[in-house]
Amino acid sequence: MYFTIFATDRADHVALRLETRETHRAYLRDRAAHPQVTVMHGGPTLAADGDTMNGTLLIVEAPSLAAAEAFAADDPYRQADLFSDVQIRPWAWTLGRPEAED
Repeated sequence: MYFTIFATDRADHVALRLETRETHRAYLRDRAAHPQVTVMHGGPTLAADGDTMNGTLLIVEAPSLAAAEAFAADDPYRQADLFSDVQIRPWAWTLGRPEAED
């Protein structure tokens, strides 16, 4: 199953994001840290200026919603209390899916 993880940063926490960013990125790439979850796509969301990071969007493959939730809970950004809101939803990946015909 695929899931979207959409997280919004707490206001005025850009410094915390930058301090935690390399640890967050290493976590996403460390398959041993979350063997049930594969990160398919991801990146920061941006403010209207197109430059300031203000959240995170991830698409992950996981066996269940509970596994996706556990993965998100262990993210260094979440551990650092960067986010004001996190939404995790099952997602039907159709358009642009590498192994699917569009």
